[in-house]
Amino acid sequence: MCLIKQVLRNFHRGMVLVIYVLFQIELISLNTETLSRIELSKQAINFSAAHFTIFSASEREDLHGHNFQVICEVLAPVDRNGLVFDYALLKDALRSLCSGLDEKTILPENSPYLLIERDDLYVFAIYNDERIPFLHRDVITLPISNVSVEELSRYILEKLLKDESIKNQDVREIVIKVSSSPGQSGSAIWRP
Repeated sequence: MCLIKQVLRNFHRGMVLVIYVLFQIELISLNTETLSRIELSKQAINFSAAHFTIFSASEREDLHGHNFQVICEVLAPVDRNGLVFDYALLKDALRSLCSGLDEKTILPENSPYLLIERDDLYVFAIYNDERIPFLHRDVITLPISNVSVEELSRYILEKLLKDESIKNQDVREIVIKVSSSPGQSGSAIWRP
């Protein structure tokens, strides 16, 4: 009887050891996933737009324009084929977003200091007793609080996250950077 107990005890210890070793191997295989960061900073991912930044209820910039550059970084696992995914999907989505903003005057819908009114002919930006008229075709209003690189990067990121072709990818992080000139940019970051 003692010999049987000894064998069972050793068998039990052996099984625990085998299970522990298998568990560690599984953890190691889970930890060997390779992630890669892809950056898209193509010259064609840009837009030209007019705007004015609003600093307070009584101070704003004059209307002016920029050639905004959009840069996208994506962190995702590398597949068996050595690719993250077909990032042409990203380029197409970003180009489409930029195209919608290109050659427009951008007005912020959520500014605490700016009121936007429309009639049959014009869109009016009403700021500090100024009534600034724009033709409908020349303006786009966005659900942002100011037309800044910080807000534009967040807006583009939120729109990109709604794109079905991007939602279907195993993406771990997306960074959108919008630059209004060399050395001047703002970023928005998404992580699931």
